[in-house]
Amino acid sequence: MKYALLLLMLVVGLPARAHDHDDARRAVQAGEILPLSAILERVNAEYSGDLIEAELERKHGRPVYEIKLLSKDGKLLKLHYDARDGSALPGKGRP
Repeated sequence: MKYALLLLMLVVGLPARAHDHDDARRAVQAGEILPLSAILERVNAEYSGDLIEAELERKHGRPVYEIKLLSKDGKLLKLHYDARDGSALPGKGRP
């Protein structure tokens, strides 16, 4: 993955509203969640394909990174990772 795309996804992948973006930054700086770059390293180690989208969301009260990846065989994977520890979460998109 090219670094320019990674940098773009770091900015675009965070919540859209300004205060959410600031909250996400504070959470990373406080060590409450991992930075998106750490999650993307895990994704790249597990899967090959093109990153489509990365978002930080709340699911069931916990912060979760949702990663959309287009696999080499053309399948859209929707992957979820716990933002606190980086563990992969089960889901429909995980092969």
